[in-house]
Amino acid sequence: MEKIKAIVNGVEKELSVKYSTEPLLDVLRRGGFVGVKEGCREGQCGACVVLIDGMPGNSCLYPAFRAAGKKITTIEGLGRPDNLNEIQKAFLESGAVQCGYCTPGIVLSTKALLEKNSAPSEDDIRVALDGNLCRCTGYVKIVSAVKLAAERIGKK
Repeated sequence: MEKIKAIVNGVEKELSVKYSTEPLLDVLRRGGFVGVKEGCREGQCGACVVLIDGMPGNSCLYPAFRAAGKKITTIEGLGRPDNLNEIQKAFLESGAVQCGYCTPGIVLSTKALLEKNSAPSEDDIRVALDGNLCRCTGYVKIVSAVKLAAERIGKK
């Protein structure tokens, strides 16, 4: 087993990688970051999205060894149940969370979008979330949540 160092949620971590092509998804989940969800393992659903140096990436396809020296953000790095960030609050208040399986990936994709574009149009939002599948909501409430989060973050 090889060790790599990465900054996960603002803390330098030593992560164990079992083999050269092991996905970051598996390494993170083994490290206790269970908010990173396993979906399709083909990069199609977005359940495993994490931020890698601020950019959304499918951790199921990202070789863990490439994360060495990178800043990785998982949903655990955004907020806690007792201290949610504005995006998480907006999703709850807008009813954009149903089963919740896709939510971590969508919230992280939203964070990346809002860091680049503080006032996205509906088209911008839909393009940014294109790689995130949700089987429960139909996206109307998700788009509303992103708009609400953008509005609140823009006022701070």
